[in-house]
Amino acid sequence: MARAFRAASPLPLPSSRGAAATATSGGGNGRGNFPWLTKKGSSKPAAPQRGEGQEGKGDEQPEGATAAAAAGAVEQSPAPASSSSSRKRADALARLRAAFLAAITHRRRRRQLGSCVTGTIFGRRRGRVHVALQTDPRSPPVLLVEMAAYSTGALVREMSSGLVRLALECEKTPLAAGEKRRGLLEEPTWRAYCNGRKCGFAVRRECGADEWRVLGAVEPVSVGAGVLPDDDTGGAGAGAAEGDLMYMRARFERVVGSRDSEAFYMMNPDGSGGPELSIYLLRV
Repeated sequence: MARAFRAASPLPLPSSRGAAATATSGGGNGRGNFPWLTKKGSSKPAAPQRGEGQEGKGDEQPEGATAAAAAGAVEQSPAPASSSSSRKRADALARLRAAFLAAITHRRRRRQLGSCVTGTIFGRRRGRVHVALQTDPRSPPVLLVEMAAYSTGALVREMSSGLVRLALECEKTPLAAGEKRRGLLEEPTWRAYCNGRKCGFAVRRECGADEWRVLGAVEPVSVGAGVLPDDDTGGAGAGAAEGDLMYMRARFERVVGSRDSEAFYMMNPDGSGGPELSIYLLRV
């Protein structure tokens, strides 16, 4: 094996005796056959020995190092100000992002009105009728209409006699150049009809604190009708003089005829018979 290795190696390998002689002539470091290692070793500076002047040098520091450390401390001092400004910037971006997402969600809720909505009709017995349509019981109403000249008691008497058809009509005004027509549910004023008889006007309202209290009180109710106590709605003051707060809540099926006509049909929970209440929105 050794003969084959010597034959394959490009350089002759020194024997054990030659290696010992070379180690003796090279000063015991084995660099006799490699002169470039000898030159490289001689060019390196001699390392200082331990224990010679190390104790005094370890305690003393050059003035340049002290000045550099002081400069570094001065440069690092404004770090808290920069971190506070970046934190304020991040908080402002978070608030802007939250407001933007809330606006997008509100728009999507208005646009993605499904085929079934939750309808609530409520009001004082001698007060005005309110009609609220929601995509789900916890969402804000996509449409809240107040019928100014029609009382809740009159609507209840009309419903006890048979079927009720509520029609809300609005004017289709001409548009200016480049103007887009608003959605049908966003019209501000309507003409109200009940079973073909005109009953004044209806006005679109924003959901205020009083309306939210009523909708929050009837939120667990999926289908039903009744009277709400004044303790639940906070209306024990001037509103109580108009009578009891009555409500009716049910699911409505939404049918879209065109961009200017929609209909909402009340769905009976047992699935028998036709709708007892229908609401029509028309733009003529």
